[in-house]
Amino acid sequence: MPVVVAIIPARYASSRLPGKPLAEIAGKPMIQHVCERAAASRLAHRVLVATDDDRIASAVRAFGGEAVMTAASHATGTDRLAEAAAHCNADIVVNVQGDEPLLDPSWIDAVAGALLADPELPMATLSLPLTSTDEMLASSVVKVVTDARDDALYFSRSPIPHVRSEASADPRTPAERSVERGLARRHVGLYAYRRDALFRFAALPRSPLEEAEALEQLRALHHGMRIRVVPVTGSVSVAVDTPEDLERARALLHKDTRRDGIS
Repeated sequence: MPVVVAIIPARYASSRLPGKPLAEIAGKPMIQHVCERAAASRLAHRVLVATDDDRIASAVRAFGGEAVMTAASHATGTDRLAEAAAHCNADIVVNVQGDEPLLDPSWIDAVAGALLADPELPMATLSLPLTSTDEMLASSVVKVVTDARDDALYFSRSPIPHVRSEASADPRTPAERSVERGLARRHVGLYAYRRDALFRFAALPRSPLEEAEALEQLRALHHGMRIRVVPVTGSVSVAVDTPEDLERARALLHKDTRRDGIS
C-alpha cells in the first residue's frame, strides 16, 4: 500500500497576520487544529508540519505533533513541501494549507484517493460548484475547467468559459450563463502529488501564464503535467489570512461546528 503523508507548510512571517500558525482558536494554536483535522483523514499515514521557525516547531511538538525544519529561503509553500518530502518516506504527498483550521478531513482522502486509483496520475486537486455570479466574477475565486477525464484544462481568476447567448433576447451575462451550465467549478487549493512528480514540479521554471495569473498550478499545465480535478461537496473552508478571518474562525469553532468530533 502506498504511503500517504500530509505535509503542512507553515511559516511565521505574514504581512497581514504575523505568527498566524500560532494564533489561538478555541484554546489551541491554529496549527494544532489543522494537524488534528489532517490526522483524522483515513488515508494519511503521517502528518508533518514543515516550518522554518523554531516557535512553530516547538508549539507543534508541545501538542504531540511532528515538525521538520526547512530552509527560510523558500519562495513558495511547494518548495518547502518538496524539501520536507525529500526527508521522509512518502509515495504520495498531500499539501495541506496551514491556515485552514476547519479543513474537512475527507477532502484529504478525496485528493489522495485519486492518485491511489490511477498509478499514472502525477498530481490531483479538488473543486466545488460555483454557486453565484459573484463567485464567478471574483478574482479571489480561482475557477477551473476540465476535460472528459476531469483533468484540468485551465485555471483562472477570470470568469471562464465565456458562454455566448443563443438568443439575442437573452438578458443574462456570459458569467451568469456559465454558472447555470456548471461549465467551470471553484478550485480548492488542496493538492496531492506523487513523490517524483512533486520534485519535478518544484524544479520546473516559472511559466508566463503562472506569472500573469499568480497561480502556481499553471506551471504544471504549461510543462505538460496532468492535474486530476476531483469534485467534492461541502462548504468552502475558512482560510485565515487577516485578523477578520481569524475572528470568523474563532466564532465558527466556538459554535461547535466540528466535523468528525474534532475541535
